[in-house]
Amino acid sequence: MNDTELVELLDGIIEQSAFSGVVTIQRRGAPIYARAAGYADRSNRVANTLDTRFGIASGTKFFTALAIGRLVAAGRLTLSTKLHECVALDFPHYSPDITIAHLLSHTSGIADYLDEEKIDDFDNIRFSTPYYDLKGPRDYLAIFADEPMKFAPGARFSYSNGGYILLGVVIEAVTGARYQDFVAQEVFQPAGMQRTGFFAMNRLPEQTAFGYIEDADGWRTNIFNLPIIGASDGGAFTTAGDVALLWDAFWSGRILPLELVEQYASPQVFVEADPPIHYGYGLWIRGDAGVRRDHYITGGDAGVSFQSIVNRAQDLQTTVISNTGDGVWPVLQAIREYWSKEQG
Repeated sequence: MNDTELVELLDGIIEQSAFSGVVTIQRRGAPIYARAAGYADRSNRVANTLDTRFGIASGTKFFTALAIGRLVAAGRLTLSTKLHECVALDFPHYSPDITIAHLLSHTSGIADYLDEEKIDDFDNIRFSTPYYDLKGPRDYLAIFADEPMKFAPGARFSYSNGGYILLGVVIEAVTGARYQDFVAQEVFQPAGMQRTGFFAMNRLPEQTAFGYIEDADGWRTNIFNLPIIGASDGGAFTTAGDVALLWDAFWSGRILPLELVEQYASPQVFVEADPPIHYGYGLWIRGDAGVRRDHYITGGDAGVSFQSIVNRAQDLQTTVISNTGDGVWPVLQAIREYWSKEQG
């Protein structure tokens, strides 16, 4: 592989697209590309750096899945445990057959309160509960409690933010701890992720990027367009370096036992055919087995876009995080086309 050619390609894409965020690529643990661009704070012209914290939206779901895995490894849950055995919820339409595995794999049949088929403008969503009151998983329940099931549990895949909110409710019910605190203790600490956390939008720590939305009047921050603090379906902040630590801790068995790691990373449900995409537990899986198979986590929201990809056969890791809603996609497309050409 010609790393010089890749560097020149990415530098060009970053300049052409006015990318704002961070791009890192490493092979066998050694960096082959690392660059930050754009501003974490446009008003004060504070530049993004490789240590800048960014929101990762639904990338947070992997943290939730790992937190559940910690409970499974400790014998406090099983993947076949029923939802109603963990929590008492007044959801009259929900099947009693929903299991933890269904929630982890988006096969529960629970409706998505952020359903792409029903929402046209993801930069300007409104809920019945104000964003400033959404501080933990239980705060979301009123938003989708009356929604009917989409299908019987296990019948098929249908992405559900509501399902991952319920996993956060399960974590709090089983442990008695606040969801965000449990994830910090059981996922971030074992992985050494010291710059990752759930930060209030109106109290962001230093070296944290504002998310930016472009509209007819120019740009604005996303502080009024997202929940005040992230929960079990999205909203954590992290760095590219901490994401690398997470992958290493995951694959090496420092967060979950290795047999559970392989179960999480194995296809649990078919999603789409071309290219073949499956979902495991908290992870997307693209491609057939071997050098063309990627495991990835991804997220997008108002002023946020993120994807981190691991190809285990090639020991290759790519992370792209942007503090704009569509910043990562041109960069990722260029990277995919480059690797596809390299593989022939």
